[in-house]
Amino acid sequence: MKRTEERTRLNRLWWFWLALCLLPWLLLGPIDFNLGLPPMAIFITGLFALFPSLKAFSSFKRALFALEERDQAGERERWAALQKAQVLGLYWAALPAWLAALGSLSGLGGVACLLLVFGSLMTFFLYRIPRQVLQVTAGNKA
Repeated sequence: MKRTEERTRLNRLWWFWLALCLLPWLLLGPIDFNLGLPPMAIFITGLFALFPSLKAFSSFKRALFALEERDQAGERERWAALQKAQVLGLYWAALPAWLAALGSLSGLGGVACLLLVFGSLMTFFLYRIPRQVLQVTAGNKA
């Protein structure tokens, strides 16, 4: 498989996870229902949930740097490692937004929910596949 196809596939996966991140908050936010959970505890948990995603970013970064190798033999395995690291990071990045959806059902304020959702979105942008991945191949074949 070509690098452009792999990059497109991983970008589609990124968009899927972005929708999976935001849909619970968008669907559950307008519902007027109280679960009885403490909203401040959910907010603090959501803030602390941002840190595992940043820790997972180092493995994602290493997988990106591994794509710079010139040999074609392990290309498939390097893309699989990148996908695994990206999905793990996106899972952790989506957690604060999911907690915002849970918090909106527990009486968490709108501003606090938005802070958690925007924190997830900002972390999501760390896990996009950069365009430079394709340029590395052009430089390697020359």
